[in-house]
Amino acid sequence: MITPTHQRRELLPEAVASVRATVSAPLDFSFEHLIFDSGSRDGTAAYLREAAAQPGPPLRRWHSADRQLAGPARNLLIKEAPAEAWIVPLDDDDFLLQRTLFHYGTQINANPGRPWFVADFLRVDEQGRYLPNEDYYAWQFDSPTAMLQAIFRAEHFLQGNVCYSRAFVDEVGGYDEELKMAEDLDLYVRFLLAGQLPVLCPHISHLHRFHTRNVSIGVDAATHNADLRAIYQKYAVQLQALGIEEPGK
Repeated sequence: MITPTHQRRELLPEAVASVRATVSAPLDFSFEHLIFDSGSRDGTAAYLREAAAQPGPPLRRWHSADRQLAGPARNLLIKEAPAEAWIVPLDDDDFLLQRTLFHYGTQINANPGRPWFVADFLRVDEQGRYLPNEDYYAWQFDSPTAMLQAIFRAEHFLQGNVCYSRAFVDEVGGYDEELKMAEDLDLYVRFLLAGQLPVLCPHISHLHRFHTRNVSIGVDAATHNADLRAIYQKYAVQLQALGIEEPGK
C-alpha cells in the first residue's frame, strides 16, 4: 500500500486502520503500508511515529519539510517497495476494504503475466456514510485502444481503484513528477499505450470519501478536459497512430 499525505491528521488514522484491518487468509502473503508525509504541520509526523510502533502489519514512513506533488511522493514510495511487490495506492482520506488485498491477490494468481488490475469503488461522505447513486463501476473493454478512446472522450476514468506490479511501473517510467493533477490517469494511459489492458476485478476496492478538503474539489468537466488535453499532448504521436482524437477537437 502506498499513501502520500498532507495535512490530514484528522482523517489519516482511519485510512491506516483500514489497511491494518486487512484479512488475507487463506492466501499467504505479506503486506506493508508505506506513507510519505509531505510537509504536514498538523501533528501527522508524531502520529505516524506512534502508529509505526504499534503491533500489526508494518508501517514505514518518510517525511519532507516542504510539500511535494503526489507524483514524486508516490515514486519515492514505490522505489522503497520490493522489486517483486504489487502496489495498491490509497489516498490519505479514504478507506481500504478489509478483503481488498485478498481479492487482488486472488486475481493476480488467476491471471499470471497480467501486470495491472482495476476494481470498483464506493463513495461516502465526510463521516463515512454511504452516498447512494455515487458508485463507481469500472468498464470492460475489448482492447487497450478502446479503453484509451473512452478515456479521451471523457467517458471513463480511473483513480485509486487499481493494483499494479512495481516492475510494470518501472517499465513505463513511474508517475509524472511535474503534473499537478491527473498524474494517476497519466500513468494508466502509459499502461494502456504499453499494450496492457487491466484485468477487471469483481470486487469493491475502497471507499472514496467526499469532504470539503478533497484534492479534487473544483475539478469540473472543463478542468478534467483540460487535464485530458495536457495528457494527450504528451502522447499525441502514439495516440494519433491509434486513431484517437484529441479531446475537444
